[in-house]
Amino acid sequence: MSIDTPPITPQQYEVLHGGGAEAAEIASQRLSRRRFLRRSMLAVWGVSTAAAVAGALDMLYPSLGGDFGSAQTVGKKSEFVAALPEKFQAELAGVYHRPIARAYVIHMAAETKFNLEGNNLESQFASENVVKDKDGSYWIALYQKCVHLGCTVPFKDSCVSFKCPCHGSHYNVTGEFIDGPAPRSLDRFQISFSGDDVIINTGFLNQTVPRPDNTTLLIPVPSVVCSG
Repeated sequence: MSIDTPPITPQQYEVLHGGGAEAAEIASQRLSRRRFLRRSMLAVWGVSTAAAVAGALDMLYPSLGGDFGSAQTVGKKSEFVAALPEKFQAELAGVYHRPIARAYVIHMAAETKFNLEGNNLESQFASENVVKDKDGSYWIALYQKCVHLGCTVPFKDSCVSFKCPCHGSHYNVTGEFIDGPAPRSLDRFQISFSGDDVIINTGFLNQTVPRPDNTTLLIPVPSVVCSG
């Protein structure tokens, strides 16, 4: 007997097999209960499925409510003073941490000298999410996490670069890999402007910038030894 079919008494059995109005009423009651149980089970399944799908979508797609995972306005352009890479100082010149976006805003001066030029430079800018502003300066939004094991990487004024305190991975001011166990350069977000507002799209993360070689390194590696 099916689990959603209620048992019947011997008297009901006799009536059902004898036919008539009473038999029809008993059959109707049994059918109604079976439908109720089936629909209840379907409703529970539907709610569980909807909750699972909603959770998956929340993880896969960015929030539109202004939280991490969406576009974040992190300040005005005037708050991010540009500097030559060798002159960077945390929160004073060239490099600024913005916890709301879990990112470092990099602002290199228009006079910055790059190792590459021409189409090779433009191609590398595109692959590393470097944005050239109308005043000639350059912007990057670097994700704060080390690509080795996810520690937050601080900027060290003493060696003008990023140095992970956990396992020593080392990155240039542009986020490019220098040395250590990290498998690639720092990840970076999209950065754009709306008037004077600086906007970081934390819903987009470029995780494909490899360790540079002589044909892709944007700026020279700092000559100062960087301790852990």
